[in-house]
Amino acid sequence: MTTPAPADPGTNPAAPVLTLPEELILLTLNPGSGKPMGEAASLAYGVAGAVLAELELQGRIREEHGRVQVVNPLDPADPRLAALLRTLPQAKGRRSGMRARHWVANFDKHVRDTYLDSLVERSVLSRETRRFLGLFPSHRHFPVLPDLVPGVRRRFTLAETAGYPDHRDRLLAALVSAIGLAAALTRNGRPGRTAMKVLRRSEWTAMAVHYNVKKNTSDGDSDGEWLDGGGGDGCGGGCGGGD
Repeated sequence: MTTPAPADPGTNPAAPVLTLPEELILLTLNPGSGKPMGEAASLAYGVAGAVLAELELQGRIREEHGRVQVVNPLDPADPRLAALLRTLPQAKGRRSGMRARHWVANFDKHVRDTYLDSLVERSVLSRETRRFLGLFPSHRHFPVLPDLVPGVRRRFTLAETAGYPDHRDRLLAALVSAIGLAAALTRNGRPGRTAMKVLRRSEWTAMAVHYNVKKNTSDGDSDGEWLDGGGGDGCGGGCGGGD
């Protein structure tokens, strides 16, 4: 089983241990505004994909022909992962299971909100709530530890510099590309974006995310919450999540 990553290994012993969905949320958070970089809808797809990636790393699920199957139904230590694992079908043959891209589309906002709530409950993030027109709540999230987000980004940069030697880091980079934030987070310019795109096309979880991001964009079904740039770099041949 892969061990979740500390936010800033060797630098801050108080930094929380993070699962992939939590790491992606913090990596793409603007600590000044309290909002996500890029589009909130894309991040929601990314966080859902990160849950599948974490479950795969822990040996709980596998992908066969674009479909997700549970191969180890024992609950993970993280109660959020355990609850989400129970939404996936048991393996009953090569063509059984739920399509990865459909699960990402169905659970995107639920997963994002679940992990944001958890980070607030654990005092990793604080939450500020405002109401648009006095009716619709809008949340902003700020790191409780001021060096938390910089620490997560330092870890990501170190992984990029080393060529992503760890599978966990490759998954995170692939998801960053899938949600269109490679340009914002790479420290290596065009070669860095290209390296993340290659990883995106090799990871089924990232392909499922990117399929939904592109479909959401083409359908015009955006929630309009853009911040700090972003933007994608093309779908490529494998974004369909494995038809």
